[in-house]
Amino acid sequence: MTTAAPPVPEHVRAQIDHDLESLRTGARAWSLLALGQRATLLTQLRRAVASVASEWADAAAAAKGLTPDHPLRGEEWLAGPYAVLGALDGYLRTLRALARGGSPLDGVTIDEAPGGRVRAHVYPASATDRLLLSGFTGEIWLRPGVTAAEAVRGAGLAQLHPASPAEIGLVLGAGNISAIPVLDVLYELLAFGRVSLLKLNPTQDPLVPVFAQALAPLIEPGFVRIATGGGDVGAYLTGRGEISHVHITGSAATFDAIVWGADAERAEPRLRVPITAELGGVSPIIVVPGRWSDADLRYQAEHIVTMRLHNSGHNCIAGQVVLVSRDWPQREAFLRALHDAYSAAPARPVWYPRSDDKLAAADADYPAAIRCGDGTRRLVELTADQDPAALEQTEYFSPVLGVVELPGLGQEFLDVAVAHANDRLAGTLGANVLIDPETEAALGAGFEAAIAGLRYGGIAINTWTGVLFATPVLSWGAFPGSTLADVGSGIGVVHNTSLVPDVERSILRGPFRPFPRSLSGGGFTVLPKPPWFVSSRTASAVSEGLTRYLVDHSPLGLAATLARAMRA
Repeated sequence: MTTAAPPVPEHVRAQIDHDLESLRTGARAWSLLALGQRATLLTQLRRAVASVASEWADAAAAAKGLTPDHPLRGEEWLAGPYAVLGALDGYLRTLRALARGGSPLDGVTIDEAPGGRVRAHVYPASATDRLLLSGFTGEIWLRPGVTAAEAVRGAGLAQLHPASPAEIGLVLGAGNISAIPVLDVLYELLAFGRVSLLKLNPTQDPLVPVFAQALAPLIEPGFVRIATGGGDVGAYLTGRGEISHVHITGSAATFDAIVWGADAERAEPRLRVPITAELGGVSPIIVVPGRWSDADLRYQAEHIVTMRLHNSGHNCIAGQVVLVSRDWPQREAFLRALHDAYSAAPARPVWYPRSDDKLAAADADYPAAIRCGDGTRRLVELTADQDPAALEQTEYFSPVLGVVELPGLGQEFLDVAVAHANDRLAGTLGANVLIDPETEAALGAGFEAAIAGLRYGGIAINTWTGVLFATPVLSWGAFPGSTLADVGSGIGVVHNTSLVPDVERSILRGPFRPFPRSLSGGGFTVLPKPPWFVSSRTASAVSEGLTRYLVDHSPLGLAATLARAMRA
């Protein structure tokens, strides 16, 4: 027998009534703002975010149990104020382009991609981008059949018709990364003209004072209101008649509860308004075999470990399944490097609610998994007689990393790995591909064809999709095709600061080797070991320094930050 949830208390409902009335007023006011006025508002918002950047990073780190001297506190700078400041800069470029009668894609190279697609090379978008992510490039691929002319005409989305009536949306914020609720609110406002009631996940409650200050320029005129509480409050809000749309970042189980309620047959949705969602999945890391140096093996092993252990594995985009060739002559050396890096990463709290249950499930699925580091990490190296289904279908959302071996070398392996990721792994949010420059050159057009065949909304080549997330000019969301009844990794996209229509996916390409080894090939970069690597010795100081550069654009401050980066 299911126990009904207790009713939302009267004082909470009264506050929600007040917030919705403020948002109704704000929706009318938003429709009266010209593009230039909206740009002025975002400039004020940028200053507000910058003013609380330090408090934001401190509060987020403390909420996750990271002490003031913890070497991984820098994650909270990059996954908080840094990402939001980057998004605001992108949206400001878009508003200013539209205000002068242009398109956000003016000056952007648009060319053909495989499969009857076009792609817009939107990153780097500024000199700052070229400096802070040296050697990285990013593309938005449009859905097959969309032309370059249609992309240019449609870029701007709701900002092409700023006087259109605004509506009220509900944003159910993520609980793991502090930038997500703010980024989602911004996309709702700018892409669709929806003011938002932002319902925070309880794990983000310690950041409420920071968000209130950071979002003050949107809160004061009624463009955003913040609500807190548990799942009962979220469920109550989804049923309010003033809400015209729901966006959620969370789990497929929560999505299904919102849309279908207790209807196991899914005959009639309980939710009466449209919904978009970002829901995670099991992300592959495809290691294309080649001739790697010992330094390459160590660096890419640390890269993979970062994909799993960033935020203690509590990421919708955490790498979980390493696909490696059983025929690769360097397979054993690679696996040794991976084990060493996984064990050596700094200890940290496994903090997200119910993580103990997730780890217990992994232990039950794979009793022989190796416990690494402080004992909280699981490394699952599957043998030929072990069933990979649990590893490939369960998003553990905790420090569990698995290795699955596939046959072949070169193009044969890559094609097998792409098919395996598409057909066997849960979700379509993001995929990672590591390939040395010599092998990529040898594969030629076959490599690009394989990338086109990966059915993922975000693809990172020689970088991590978490970096793609923190590069908001690129889109973020599942590969198109999910439905209410089979939602997978979600429906729709966010970020996409050029407000490009008809997005299929985004791809971020990075250098295979860091500086100074990048001088020998693999895509030139002046970046040494990146600050998001869990093995970076200077990650905290460099991440803070990069964020402060976005705040004040101080050349001296940046020089000091880059000097620290060289000691990573």
